[in-house]
Amino acid sequence: MLWVTVSIKTHSIRRVGVIERSLDLGFQAFFRGVTSAGRLQEMAAYSAETPVLDTYQVVVSAFTDFLTVAIHTILYERDIYPRASFLAARKFNCPVRQSRHPKVCQWIQDAVSAVEVEMLKCALSTVSLVLHAPPPSSAPVERYVFSTAAFPLVPPSELLTPFTGKAPPTSDLPEQFRATIAKLSTLSSTLSPLPPDCSYTLIVELRDDPDVRPPIRADTPWIATEPGLQKQRIHPDDAEKEDERQTGIRKGKDLGGVKTTPVRNVESGAFVLETWVEEGRRKFEV
Repeated sequence: MLWVTVSIKTHSIRRVGVIERSLDLGFQAFFRGVTSAGRLQEMAAYSAETPVLDTYQVVVSAFTDFLTVAIHTILYERDIYPRASFLAARKFNCPVRQSRHPKVCQWIQDAVSAVEVEMLKCALSTVSLVLHAPPPSSAPVERYVFSTAAFPLVPPSELLTPFTGKAPPTSDLPEQFRATIAKLSTLSSTLSPLPPDCSYTLIVELRDDPDVRPPIRADTPWIATEPGLQKQRIHPDDAEKEDERQTGIRKGKDLGGVKTTPVRNVESGAFVLETWVEEGRRKFEV
């Protein structure tokens, strides 16, 4: 078994960030977190200047900055919570939505911070926000994939070392992020409707590298995700499909989905990010 996909730990184990509505517009949240002001407030202190992508640390900071906004946007656009529970904000010089419940903001910050730790190890291939149908199935119905597979591989001692060669003096990342967020904001008009009361999970897929170890320990916020979202290493003789025979990898039944919608590719210097949405087969069965 090749465990390459892990998700944030939660008290509910299978479903992460499950939040029940209450009459006062407050929520009861079932997740482990730490007191924080929310990552969007932290981003206000992030340089408003166009970032110079000259070190891997800056590349990772730019990605986690964008990932935070993307998660808030998806939760709003897909009606995971009532829209009245979001406030209007601005990021990348465009209007965005941010949950105004502190526990939702806290969960997102904790999750993105955990992703950042693994990103700085150059351990991740993709980061995905997975939307699950309500119980009893809890089946993955949509998967928003952010592929960081093309990010550079940098030793831990060189996170702040400038990249070799001439780094771009400026970056158009804010403009590209703005276009990506705008595309995420319009996907609801093209994606099939979700069932009510969906929950969500943040999942990371590790690079297929023998030096990369799954961060599944008692002192980490990660657990192995369900088998349907895993990949399994198999012997070529056991392959059932041609791609399995060529790669030696069998994908879980909930990977890939029945419909894939590209969002946008973002490229600027060392920052190369591909984003797409997968609609799971069980979305059309629930």
